[in-house]
Amino acid sequence: MAPVRELRPEKKAANSGKYQDLKRQIFAALVDAIDVSVISTMDPDDARQEIVGIVTEIIGAKKVQISIVEQDALVKEICDDVLGYGPLEQLLARDDIADIMVNGCDPIFIEVGGKVQETDIRFHSNDQLLNVCQRIVSKVGRRVDEASPICDARLEDGSRVNVIAPPLAIHGPSLTIRKFKKDKLTLDQLVRFGAISPEGATILEIIGRVRCNVIISGGTGSGKTTLLNCLTRYIDPDERIITCEDSAELQLQQRHVVSLETRPPNIEGEGEITMRHLVKNCLRMRPERIIVGEVRGPEVFDLLQAMNTGHDGSMGTIHSNSPRECLKRMESMIAMGGFTLPATTVREIIVGSVDVIIQATRLRDGSRRITHITEVLGMEGDVITTQDLFVYDILGEDAKGKIVGKHRSTGVGRPAFWERARYYNEEKRLAAALDAAEKGGLAA
Repeated sequence: MAPVRELRPEKKAANSGKYQDLKRQIFAALVDAIDVSVISTMDPDDARQEIVGIVTEIIGAKKVQISIVEQDALVKEICDDVLGYGPLEQLLARDDIADIMVNGCDPIFIEVGGKVQETDIRFHSNDQLLNVCQRIVSKVGRRVDEASPICDARLEDGSRVNVIAPPLAIHGPSLTIRKFKKDKLTLDQLVRFGAISPEGATILEIIGRVRCNVIISGGTGSGKTTLLNCLTRYIDPDERIITCEDSAELQLQQRHVVSLETRPPNIEGEGEITMRHLVKNCLRMRPERIIVGEVRGPEVFDLLQAMNTGHDGSMGTIHSNSPRECLKRMESMIAMGGFTLPATTVREIIVGSVDVIIQATRLRDGSRRITHITEVLGMEGDVITTQDLFVYDILGEDAKGKIVGKHRSTGVGRPAFWERARYYNEEKRLAAALDAAEKGGLAA
């Protein structure tokens, strides 16, 4: 992994005031010499070659005294400004970066290996940053300005984007990008990373295969969407899947997938399509599985109703810190929707709908672990009963400060979804995984 301070060998020149003044002069001359609207419609490689040629001519005409390294850097940056996302281009090209955080035109921060680091890359002005933000969100039909200063969007690869602009962001636009890896993670890779044991991965695979209704719980950056993508790989290819998301991030491998996305209100405050609208509508689209990218509000009630009315195998993610807290969050979100149902009735709906809660956690060393695979069993009085199949025990930390722990089976020999597994001829594999875990086949 390259040190962050080595992202740009030309950084001293690029950060100097003289260099930035020269870049602005050449950029202004380039805008006068070309039709940017025409360039943007050209093939990217052809457009880049055209800009390189014109910028080189401008540098020669101005008789600018700069080194070859500075000239190459200047040409590349101008191409990125015209055709791409400016200083972000070199960060977006790196697959080891999980998050990009831009706080005005100050140095950009990134997350690598679970830790936040400062880079030597920056936007030269807030105007340049805002232009890049507008370019990103406009590609998915959204806008960001003083009238609409908060916007959720996505990049072409599905990476999640959030922009908050002045006057809400006091020191300039704030841009946050949750990058998606080019190579999608699988459960086997999660096993290699230590996020789950081999036996736990087998349990998760069976849960996805036998159409259990699943809620993936976890905090911000804990890997909920990644885990949801992993589970969807085990959905049969002949099943019709409908996904509902605020920003379309899920990338399912099956052919029969309908992806739905919410829409914010227009400048007049009309035309908003909420997550609840999508979930209610997809019930009329003959879904076999409904997948909600992230449940944040009263749409949880519609998702639970779908799970409880023949759409087995539906999935969703919720922000919470434990399986028990996840259940409480679902109750509170239903109450937020204005439903006047007794608490006992709400809990009965949850129990009748959710089969499994999978808890993903980001530990203090930056590593991500699946810490619980928990079944929702039923009610005892007014209390929802659950049982853990797998848990992750933290044992300590090593000399480098990395968390040391292990996944273990809780000894449950026959989960509540056993009959469902037998219906899909998966009971032998389920029994073998549980038996192997109980005998000590655990992953550190």
